[in-house]
Amino acid sequence: MIEISTSPTSTTLVITGDLDLAERDQFPEVAARVVGLRRQLVVIDMCRVTFMDSTGAAFLIALADSARKRGGAAALRGADPRDLFVLEVCGALEMFRLDPDHRCEDARPASDFSAPATT
Repeated sequence: MIEISTSPTSTTLVITGDLDLAERDQFPEVAARVVGLRRQLVVIDMCRVTFMDSTGAAFLIALADSARKRGGAAALRGADPRDLFVLEVCGALEMFRLDPDHRCEDARPASDFSAPATT
């Protein structure tokens, strides 16, 4: 499930559950809605994401690319090291601002996966 909220300067997506091939049917509608809101910053809250595959990564990459084309940015908060690794393997991690200070309220159990090095 993807919930969208807005402020005067940002759009926030709160993603719950899997972000994968099985959920891809909702991605075009969500992306169109986010683009239509025309906010400079797209914040993607991944605190409740349980799994992400390359299809989910492609969706996030499309959101970041769209924000960049409008002169804005995309920020990830609460992303698990596994999710960051998927974006890194896709060569897209640098497209996102990472929020290292964010602490998820209902944090999922930490994985044993090591976080990728970021520059």
